[in-house]
Amino acid sequence: MKDKRVENIQIHKVGSDKMDEVADKVAVEEPLQIQLLYSTATGQMLKDIAVTMRTPGNDEELAAGFLFTEGIIKDPQAINEIKRSHSDENIVQVVLKENIIPALGNAARNFYTTSSCGVCGKASIDAINTVSVFAAGKDNLLINASLLYHLQDTIKEQQQVFEDTGGIHASALFDCGGKFILLREDVGRHNALDKIIGAALMKNELPLNGCLLFLSGRASFELVQKAVMAGVKMIAAVGAPSSLAVEMAKENGITLIGFLKSNRFNVYCGKDRINLK
Repeated sequence: MKDKRVENIQIHKVGSDKMDEVADKVAVEEPLQIQLLYSTATGQMLKDIAVTMRTPGNDEELAAGFLFTEGIIKDPQAINEIKRSHSDENIVQVVLKENIIPALGNAARNFYTTSSCGVCGKASIDAINTVSVFAAGKDNLLINASLLYHLQDTIKEQQQVFEDTGGIHASALFDCGGKFILLREDVGRHNALDKIIGAALMKNELPLNGCLLFLSGRASFELVQKAVMAGVKMIAAVGAPSSLAVEMAKENGITLIGFLKSNRFNVYCGKDRINLK
């Protein structure tokens, strides 16, 4: 069966003063249109919510996670079903349960968002700062530093599309003992995280306050904001966090780790959840 996430192409590889034509693989990037069907006083309303550039796969999770992390739906039980269009595989329709009214004011974003930056289409910074229903959640999360050093080895075993293309992001969940739970990949780092959160939402497994969230790249403000919405209390990123990401992590009691390597990492806030023994 063909992997829709990867496309086989021919390229020209240059080296040692010669050019050779070789086969290569690239990550697929296609638009996904997210529609919302919900009830109103005058009947059902169908609304186009967003088009996001993504890698095909787990689209239902992406749509569910997007609606939740953007604050458009607040109740994990709000979704009745998610349907894929029969005429276009790049359209998904999220059907809300009767009498569930979406907070569409929270979707103050331009209709089109890129795979590189989900925040870029936001109408204002105020629209990003959504409020999590799990904001007051408590946890007893404690993780041994030695476990963190081995996370990337586990990710490499699971991240097949990255191994094939080298051009894709990953978000993954681990339990407090370092056991792998779930991984999702996408050309958009925000999409990969929305897929993770959407999967948990659809399985009624939110909040994720007993899990460690791993990010294969940098920890941006938007990714921390989405983690806050899902009740995540610990984030470990391979890259650097931004100043706003650190600020949001502090405000929401999140342990934020950056520059995670095989023998070291930086803790930007929440050091009490790291056990050095």
